[in-house]
Amino acid sequence: MSQPAGGRPQSGGRPARPQVLLQVLKRESIAPHLVRLTLGGPGISDFVDKPATDRYVKFLFAKPELGLELPYDMEALREQLAPEDMPVRRTYTVRRSDMEAGTIEVDFVVHGDEGLAGPWARDAQIGSSICFSGPGGMFVPKEEFDFHFFAGDETAIPAIAASLESMSPQMKGLVVIEVADEADEMQLQAPAGMEIRWIHRNGQFTPESTILESVIREIPWPEGRVQVFAHGEREVMKKLRHVFYDEHGVDRRDMSLSAYWAYGRAEDAFQAEKRTDIGKIFAD
Repeated sequence: MSQPAGGRPQSGGRPARPQVLLQVLKRESIAPHLVRLTLGGPGISDFVDKPATDRYVKFLFAKPELGLELPYDMEALREQLAPEDMPVRRTYTVRRSDMEAGTIEVDFVVHGDEGLAGPWARDAQIGSSICFSGPGGMFVPKEEFDFHFFAGDETAIPAIAASLESMSPQMKGLVVIEVADEADEMQLQAPAGMEIRWIHRNGQFTPESTILESVIREIPWPEGRVQVFAHGEREVMKKLRHVFYDEHGVDRRDMSLSAYWAYGRAEDAFQAEKRTDIGKIFAD
């Protein structure tokens, strides 16, 4: 039903973002609630890598019963399908890329049958195809800072892990990651000067069970210029904005502070709310 995606202009004349079509080469469970997929194939030549350690891609998922062909020509499909039948986007961080091997790795948070992308990743068959646009992303740990402060929940682990692996040996700082319990902890490669703290909410995330903000509030603030990377649930990130920006005076240019998701929201609603007051981490 679809036509090849690519340079067809979107309404308004802006070219559509090109899609990358890859196949699942490997699937592995790296923690009770994390599945890693290795993706590759001929389409990897369309993946334009970038040096950011928070690289993300937007996967497209279509209803299987519609029999749509990948990649999806979204403009053509908008003329053919009802809005509820359009492919939907889900955003995920690229954990690692190896352009020499022609592969990328993406980690998916899985909580049973909850959501769309998690169950798909858990059940993905070797050789199955998936398409996405991207990568985006801008964050890079910089040596000019005296201290590097990372914070997040499970969704931030891939970007934090990639950042740690990119850091110079002399860099120092602190990583605070909230997970369900000890079983979700994993070994991360980091400079000797980076302390990694895993904290446990003892169950799935809820506004009542999360402890990330309360733990960070109790940490003595380091001296010198601090670079902050904090990503995770939207309301928690708003609270951390108060800690880092309002209370400790970290310059906004020295922070990557963003919501990866919002409790009780599917990604479509979450993305739409980014343009409203409720979806903004900073007021302006």
